[in-house]
Amino acid sequence: MALTINTNISSMVAQQNLAKATGALNKAIERMTTGYKINHAGDNAAGYSIARNWETQLGSLDVAADNAATGADMMTTLEDHYALVSSHLQRVRDLTEQAANGTYGSASLAAIKSEVTARLEEIDRISKNCEFNGLHLMDGSMSAIKLQVGLYSSTDSQIELKADLFKKGDVGTLFKTYSAGDNGTTTDADLDTIAKVATKCTGADAASMLNKIDNVINEISNRTTTLGAAQNRIDSAIESIAVQSENITSSLSTLRDADVAKESSNYIQAQILQQAAATLLATANQTPSIALNLL
Repeated sequence: MALTINTNISSMVAQQNLAKATGALNKAIERMTTGYKINHAGDNAAGYSIARNWETQLGSLDVAADNAATGADMMTTLEDHYALVSSHLQRVRDLTEQAANGTYGSASLAAIKSEVTARLEEIDRISKNCEFNGLHLMDGSMSAIKLQVGLYSSTDSQIELKADLFKKGDVGTLFKTYSAGDNGTTTDADLDTIAKVATKCTGADAASMLNKIDNVINEISNRTTTLGAAQNRIDSAIESIAVQSENITSSLSTLRDADVAKESSNYIQAQILQQAAATLLATANQTPSIALNLL
């Protein structure tokens, strides 16, 4: 190779290698400090796009999980209210059977009637006030609800809670033995009809009334069973979302997360190359001065 002054090829080569080593060193530092091996689209264009898509899906799955959990809370709210109704109905049945014994005078029957009336009024109050996020669950106003528990708009990503889950739960609807008031709710007169019958039954009438109460209790039980089936679907969706989220997170980690052991090795290698290139660059920059020895 010719000895020249104007062009120092050795210096140019050393500069290029120094820049390359410095770039590798900076990239290793970036990856170790961020924890990601893909920090820019230029690092891996296809991988960058896939990672962003998976991040979007994970965010949507978090929302879907919240949606499902909210739906489960709503079902639990309704189920708990039915449990209260059932307990009041059981007490009404006990009082009805007690009144049918024939050993109570008018004062005792009046006391029993008073408690039966109070229990029936409480059932109506519960049905009117069973609410979740502004939705009245037991007044018959609810239509079907679709829970968004997946990533897409298809029916596969939704769970439909049918309107039958949200039937009216007032006394009149449950017993179906009254004429509702104009506003569609149980009136005081309706309750007093039912309460009198419940506390003045004897013989066959008593058996008939007890059978009617049993039918109402069974109706509540059937509604609760249906709620349980819907709750199971929601719980299954929550588990499915968790599995899907875990799998995407694992794939995202494989694609994007930096191997710290590997990057620390790359860092040491780049650091040594950088130091070597800097040393050789200093030497190369002195090469043209050798020409002075020829003068």
